[in-house]
Amino acid sequence: MLNVTKYVPLAALAVAVLVQPAAAPDAPNTLTKQEQRDGWKLLFDGKTTKGWRGAYKESFPQRGWSVNDGTLSIQKTDGSESTNFGDIVTTDEYSQFDLRFDFKLSEGANSGLKYFVAEQSPKPAGSAFGLEYQVLDDERHPDAKMGRDGNRTVGSLYDLIPAKDKKVNPIGQWNSGRVLVRGNHVEHWLNGSKVVEYERGSDAFRELVAKSKYAAPQYNSNGRFGEAPKGHILLQDHGDHVEFRNIKIKTL
Repeated sequence: MLNVTKYVPLAALAVAVLVQPAAAPDAPNTLTKQEQRDGWKLLFDGKTTKGWRGAYKESFPQRGWSVNDGTLSIQKTDGSESTNFGDIVTTDEYSQFDLRFDFKLSEGANSGLKYFVAEQSPKPAGSAFGLEYQVLDDERHPDAKMGRDGNRTVGSLYDLIPAKDKKVNPIGQWNSGRVLVRGNHVEHWLNGSKVVEYERGSDAFRELVAKSKYAAPQYNSNGRFGEAPKGHILLQDHGDHVEFRNIKIKTL
């Protein structure tokens, strides 16, 4: 008897090749060869806190912030802003850049990623000043209902411009954030979609600042708020557990 199991039609073989599983994605906190050629730089290597320090400090906080299983996380405390373990900032400053990062929220969590952060003297109460990409559990944290027109929800330019047409992954899953700065043009992206767009220093931007909490004198002691020519990247300790990974930047 002919053993037909030894013969496979060419069409079936082609289908079998087509349905082979795709190659595994690159590991977190790594750069592809193409990204390296394009000038990307990791701000977090997944193993150490190299390249970061405490805001207004010379070294990295000894407690609260930790590196585990390829994530950089802040420990939960009492929900207060920058009063327990403190914010952390990059040692370098940036002016024009493409910044990408992943974040994972716990229930009811509040945090933020700030850019153009300039450490002022004397040190202000609370978090260092800078433009903020809001990181928040919109459903459970009360800050989502404050501000104006939803401008304190996740992905928003905090207290200035609300994120629009966004898709947010559930609590406990990773979300992808992006801040793109070209000249004075700034964009926020969330999970692959552009959710905020504005011109830093424009009349429209300054009008928004004048209607926000940033109109207060302490936010403008060293010039107009949010218009520093360069600044640090900051991750906020707001008293809630939040995790970060895949933090990378390309200067433009």
